[in-house]
Amino acid sequence: MRQSRVLRFAAVATAGLLGLTACGGGGDKEDSGPVSLRMTVWSSAAPHLALFKSIADEYKKTHKNVTDITFDPIPFDSYTTTLTTQIAGGKAPDLAWILEGSAPDFVSSGALVPLDDTIAKTSGYDAADITPAATKLWKDGGKLYAYPFSTSPFGVFVNTDLLKKAGQPAPADLIKSGKWTWDQAFAEGSQVNAKTGKAGIVIRDFDYKLWENLSTIWTGWGAQAWSADGKTCGFDKPEMVDAMTRLNKAIFTEKALPGPGTGADFFAGESAMTVAQISRAALLKDAKFGWDLVPLPAGPKGSYSVIGQAGLGVFKQSKHSAAAADFLAYFTNPENSAKLAQFFPPARKSQLNVDTLAKSNPLLKPAQLQSVVIDGIPQGVVKPAHSGSAELSQSVRSALDPLWKPGADVKAVLTSVCSAIAPQLSK
Repeated sequence: MRQSRVLRFAAVATAGLLGLTACGGGGDKEDSGPVSLRMTVWSSAAPHLALFKSIADEYKKTHKNVTDITFDPIPFDSYTTTLTTQIAGGKAPDLAWILEGSAPDFVSSGALVPLDDTIAKTSGYDAADITPAATKLWKDGGKLYAYPFSTSPFGVFVNTDLLKKAGQPAPADLIKSGKWTWDQAFAEGSQVNAKTGKAGIVIRDFDYKLWENLSTIWTGWGAQAWSADGKTCGFDKPEMVDAMTRLNKAIFTEKALPGPGTGADFFAGESAMTVAQISRAALLKDAKFGWDLVPLPAGPKGSYSVIGQAGLGVFKQSKHSAAAADFLAYFTNPENSAKLAQFFPPARKSQLNVDTLAKSNPLLKPAQLQSVVIDGIPQGVVKPAHSGSAELSQSVRSALDPLWKPGADVKAVLTSVCSAIAPQLSK
């Protein structure tokens, strides 16, 4: 009950209080005195934070008025809720990562500083290099309210040693023979679990809560959470029923995925495969097992790609919004964008090539970058995004709960999801 109240409060904060903060105007436009900036992120990975700090340290060398820049990690599964609660309480960060799912709320709220003027006056920024498709979700009324610092397709990290131990073929070989499908992936996951006791496939960060990450599976069936205009529910459509029926079987009959309440960390060697983005590759630096990265398996509708996006925005509520916007422009300029590409695929056309990405991704092979990232972006479908995201996401999650048990009436459950969210979709 408490979590539900918090999420409802966060939804109201996003839809209403964020708009009110815009009326406050923001901070000191001169930013001439000592400036301290705080940026919220959802990663606490040491390599990520070390890179951010190095960029911040370089910035401070030429901006003596900025005395401190801190990066404040918030757990991924509560990120948006915590962020909106901070904003509603008058404690907004100066800058923040924003998830694609909540982009419509933040972008339309009036709480973010338009970035166009700052970018235009930043020497060497080359805004024309940024792909229009990458900025679409982060614009309103022709203005850019958050920079898409990461446009990252999902792929499958594979523990090749564990698959070999279970007597299963490597996905790379299956790709060559045209047999890398979800049915095959589920079959291999099931065999790994049966023969080694380890988990088969883990959908990273899903944990039977973050249902949006299941779009990495259901898109292969041609399913979608809702229509392109966001008004029509897609959960009760035949494509989604087929996808979720197959997933339920894979979890509870085939044991290809760990069930509810069972954790397995691929990067600690506890599962054969995990669906994740290349930013997770940093966790494999000291891996004790052989591994690979391959595209998502094909579904009944063929090959596809799913993209997770993240934007970086500046809040008007910040006391130093001008300095924060200036740091954002520095953080995302061509030079630093190339550095960030080590973990976060860039939105810059000139950097979306194997040579650039390989230089900043020493753990990944050029072929892996080509097949998962470069080939994946043009055909990619962005994870579900909608206004009122916090409340909507909680409604879907609650309505999906009965699906996560053996023998669930999949069609009935998915029909109930549409009934639950119909009022929100119609707003």
